[in-house]
Amino acid sequence: MSKTNPARGMRDFLPSDVRKREYVIGIIREVYESYGFEPLETPAVENLETLMGKYGEEGNQLIFKILKRGEKLDITNVSGTSDIADLALRYDLTVPLARVVAHHKNNLPKFFKRYQIQPVWRADRPARGRFREFYQCDVDAIGSKSVVVEAELISAVCEILKRLGFSDFVVRMNHRQLLARLVSDAGISNESDALVALDKLDKIGSEGVRKELLERGISPTAADSFLAAVTSNVSNDDLGGILALCENLPVKLDPTLARGLSYYTGAIFEINVPDLAGSLGGGGRYDGLIGMFGKEKIPACGFSLGLERILVVMEERQMFPPEIAKSAPADVMVTIWNEETITESLNLASELRKVGIRVTVYPEPDKFSKQMKYADLIKVPFVCVLGESEITEGKVTLKDMKTGNQDPIGRNELGSHLRSILV
Repeated sequence: MSKTNPARGMRDFLPSDVRKREYVIGIIREVYESYGFEPLETPAVENLETLMGKYGEEGNQLIFKILKRGEKLDITNVSGTSDIADLALRYDLTVPLARVVAHHKNNLPKFFKRYQIQPVWRADRPARGRFREFYQCDVDAIGSKSVVVEAELISAVCEILKRLGFSDFVVRMNHRQLLARLVSDAGISNESDALVALDKLDKIGSEGVRKELLERGISPTAADSFLAAVTSNVSNDDLGGILALCENLPVKLDPTLARGLSYYTGAIFEINVPDLAGSLGGGGRYDGLIGMFGKEKIPACGFSLGLERILVVMEERQMFPPEIAKSAPADVMVTIWNEETITESLNLASELRKVGIRVTVYPEPDKFSKQMKYADLIKVPFVCVLGESEITEGKVTLKDMKTGNQDPIGRNELGSHLRSILV
C-alpha cells in the first residue's frame, strides 16, 4: 500500500488552514498595494544558471535541481551537475525578480515597485516554521539608492504585522559594508565564511559561531577579534538616515545581524519576536544583483515576510479572529426531504445564492437527524428545512443551529431575512 503522507518538508492544507493563510495573505496584499506596489508572478522553474552563484556556497547546495529530460539526460557520461540538470525550482523570489527587471527593462518604469506572493523551494532540513516548500511575501523597490526606499519597506512590513495583531516585534538592522569592514579589520580574508557563520548566531550562540569560524580555517585571534567587533556599538551614515525616517517604528541597530545571502550590498534587516528562534522576515539592499543579468547596474532593495512562520506564531498565540478560526464553509445548509423534493431544494439554494448567501445542499435524501448532525459537524449557523408541507405552503423552516429555534418563514422573504441576521 502506498504511503499517504506528503513528501518530507511538504504539507497538505485543509480548508481551515487555507482560510487562515488567505486571511494573512489578504492583509499583506492590501498593505503592499496601499504603498503603491504592483503584483508580479514568475515561473516556479528557472534555468539552473539563473540561480546558481547568487546565494553563496550554502545556498547553492539547497537548490532543488531538475534532471534533464529524454535524450538530454545521459547518465553514462557525467562529469558535473550541468551534465544531468539544467533547470531548478526557484530558491527565492528576489533572483527571479532581478532576471525579470533585466529582461523587461524597457517595459518597466524607472522606479519599479512590485510585490510577489508565491511558493519557493529549498532542500533544507525541516524544523519548526521551516519547510522545503513555503511561501514568501516579497516587496521590492527598484531604481533608487535613496534611504526613503528602506524606510518605506520597513514601514509597510511593520503595518502588516500590527494589523495582524503583533505588538512585540522588532526590526533589527545592520549594513553589509559595515560588516565587510569588521571582517577585514579582524584579518579575515574570506568574508563569506565569516558572515555565513555569524548568520547562525541566534541559533548556535557566540561559542557556536566561534567554533564554526575555526572550522572554516579562521585563526582564534581573528575569530575573537571579529566577534568582539560585531558586538560593539558601531553604525554608518545610511543606517543613521534610515533610523531617522523610522523613529516611530520598532527599529534598532544590531551589529551581529548578518543575513546569509551573498547578494546583499547595503542595509540589511530582520524581524524577530520573542517566541520564535528564527525571523518572521528579512531583506536588504542588493544593488549589484540585477547587473549580473545585464550590462546596467540598477539599485534595488527588498523585504520578504515568511508566511509559514507568521502562521506558526499566530496559531500558537491564537491570534486569528473568531470568524476566521471557526469559519464555516457556508452560511446555510438546505436539506433534502426525499427524491421528489430534490429539485425544490436545489432551486431554493440557487435563489439564496443570487442574493449573496453562501449555501451548501445536503447531497442526498436522508434521515432528518443525520442531516442535522452533518450541519452541526460543518458548523453552518442555519439550516433551511424544505419538506413537503413547507413546499405546499410556500414556506421554509429556518433552524438556528446555535439556539435550536425553528421558525417558518415565507420563501419570498427568506433571502432578505437571512441577510439581515447574517450581517
